[in-house]
Formats: sequence, C-alpha cells, structure tokens
Amino acid sequence: MRYIKVLWEHNFPDDPVLYLSELGEDGYEVRKVQLYRDGRSEWADGHHETATVGLSEIPFPSVEEISSQSDCRAELITSEEFERAWSDARAKA
Repeated sequence: MRYIKVLWEHNFPDDPVLYLSELGEDGYEVRKVQLYRDGRSEWADGHHETATVGLSEIPFPSVEEISSQSDCRAELITSEEFERAWSDARAKA
C-alpha cells in the first residue's frame, strides 16, 4: 500500500481542502478521507460512499503529476498518518 496526502488550495467553501488516500498496488484508491476548512471530514471505502465522497474510478496520478498543478501539492505519507485521519473521520460519522 501507498499513502498520499493532497492539499488543494482553493476558495470554494463547500469543497474539501485536504485529501488522504490509501492506494493499492494497482494505483486505485482503497480508502479515502476528505477534510474541509470547517473541520468536517468524510470517508469512503469499498463498502461506503456518499454523494460527496467516493473512491476514484481511475488509477491515482503520481505525486509529481498532482503537484504540477498550480493549486495542488501532494506528498507521500506514512500509514500511521493515514490511519489517524481515517480513525478521526470514522469517529465523527
């Protein structure tokens, strides 16, 4: 598994500003957490999606490709960092 954090810099009040994804060996998302400016968080996995959060239907781009966009910064993170965000998001649900 790989874990990626993506910061999206924007001014849309209803959209997430931070995404954390757990990726399988095939590059597809296995689990995802979305964080919002107001402190809300949402999560998705193979068994749970909502109208506003779901797993991507295509393989995840590379960190370099994501970071080449002017409004995004991506970096690899540890499984521990992802698990903390995952646990927090699930606890708030």
